[in-house]
Amino acid sequence: MLALRGSLRRTVSSVVGSTHRSFAATPIRLAEEVRIVEVGPRDGLQNEQKSIPLHTKLELIRRLATTGVRDIEAGSFVAPKWVPQMANSAEVLNHILGHPPEASHHIAYNFLIPNLKGLENLIRASGDGTPSLEEAPPTPPPSPKPEDEEPAPITSTEDPNEMPSSTSGVDNPVEPAKSSSTPFSVEISLFTAATEAFSKANTNCTIAESLERCKAIVALAKSRNLRVRGYVSVALGCPYEGPNVSPSRVADITATLLEMGADEVSVADTTGMGTAPRTQELLKVLSSAGIANKDLALHFHDTYGQALVNAVVALEYGIRTFDSSVGGLGGCPYSKGATGNVATEDLVYCLHSLGARTGVDVEKMAEIGKWISSELGRPNDSRAGKALLARLGS
Repeated sequence: MLALRGSLRRTVSSVVGSTHRSFAATPIRLAEEVRIVEVGPRDGLQNEQKSIPLHTKLELIRRLATTGVRDIEAGSFVAPKWVPQMANSAEVLNHILGHPPEASHHIAYNFLIPNLKGLENLIRASGDGTPSLEEAPPTPPPSPKPEDEEPAPITSTEDPNEMPSSTSGVDNPVEPAKSSSTPFSVEISLFTAATEAFSKANTNCTIAESLERCKAIVALAKSRNLRVRGYVSVALGCPYEGPNVSPSRVADITATLLEMGADEVSVADTTGMGTAPRTQELLKVLSSAGIANKDLALHFHDTYGQALVNAVVALEYGIRTFDSSVGGLGGCPYSKGATGNVATEDLVYCLHSLGARTGVDVEKMAEIGKWISSELGRPNDSRAGKALLARLGS
């Protein structure tokens, strides 16, 4: 069992009950609120083979903003050479800053940052000035693919920074809005992996080297008053090393990210290999490492149809933040066979049936799932979404 880290000896107040019980035969006692992080516009679209027009991405984000979700993963500042679908993320950010989607509540728009260069590009696109940074290697790099005044945070409702003319050759860049009725903020996320093989394939570096990169990103982000989210990929199964990923290693990496300043860490079942018993065991080890449930999110893919089962196990254990993707969009370019994220419609329907509150309008989400699936020319992978629409006659 991983030893307690001094700076992370937090009281795990969300765990259900005083002992860890079997998930099989005990009633679930839910907390009132569950937070949904919608990852469709980034994680959901990054693996699509057909080029997706910018206006489709912006329309997807606009529609999602009307559903009640408060966190939307909007893009990635990764090198277009490696993830071409994210090549226009600067324009997405530019548009959000200039014309934030209408919403009745605050929304945090998150952008994935692979390295210092990616964060430099985000800062430039935000109009917040460009720090002097050392050139960092691109991420992901070539790899064998399986078949004294704090700067103002990037938030609304007033953005004092003028946007650059463009970061990608657009003739008529969006001018930033001087005011907006919709409060919003921009955040970043970064990632590492729970296995050496996946780390090498995805970022061409060891886990330790990856964490050093993360440390530099976090330091710069915090100097810019940006909230930081960490990801630990392949926490419940690796395409190279198999399903038995060490829970202690996952906990150690998670603790390291939190200690360096990440505000929360999303522990990801990238391959969808996770099962209920292994999800429960991982959560026990994370708790024993002194990591509080409030600092965690769970990110499930539904490759083997286990995502909702695993989510319910995590919910019973006290986790209150989950990632999901409208229409079940998604996949990982470095994990052969991994299908989409758990569908937001399915997850929200399940949570609501158990008495949890998400603030998400599941019927609106179902309509969006149908629309974006049609736009992409792919099947809608949300079973709950399709059933709801059939019942409503849509």
